[in-house]
Amino acid sequence: MKNFIFFLAFLFFSTTGCFSQETEAKYDEKLAKSLNADEYGMKKYVFCLLKSGSNTTASKEETKKLFEGHMVNITKLAEEGKLVVAGPFMKNDRNYRGIFIFNVETVEEAKKLVETDPAIKANLFEAELTPWYCTAALQETVKIHEKITRTKM
Repeated sequence: MKNFIFFLAFLFFSTTGCFSQETEAKYDEKLAKSLNADEYGMKKYVFCLLKSGSNTTASKEETKKLFEGHMVNITKLAEEGKLVVAGPFMKNDRNYRGIFIFNVETVEEAKKLVETDPAIKANLFEAELTPWYCTAALQETVKIHEKITRTKM
């Protein structure tokens, strides 16, 4: 019985020692700096909510051309590192069309980027901008997306 109690005590102390060891990922200072992360691994972005705009009279041909320009602009901004997330909303009753997350710190900087979008310029979309705080790792999304995309849009 003594041996069994000793064995249980040994087992308990040896396993609790395993659980107390550090299991967190190691801080990568070089990566954090390259992503402009603060001490929490976060940074400022600007969140853009795209809603249906006031232009409801554009022809199908005009709309198609504006959407093509919209997609070209998204690609350009992503390649420049200014846009880290973009995507449409599914059908909804709020007139929400999509989002952008701009890799800039101020709404003023994001306004300049929004002005480069032909669909926004033509009022097919209306853009609402607000400062946003999120993980600096979000910037890596575009690189990862390229690795999982079989067909380009």
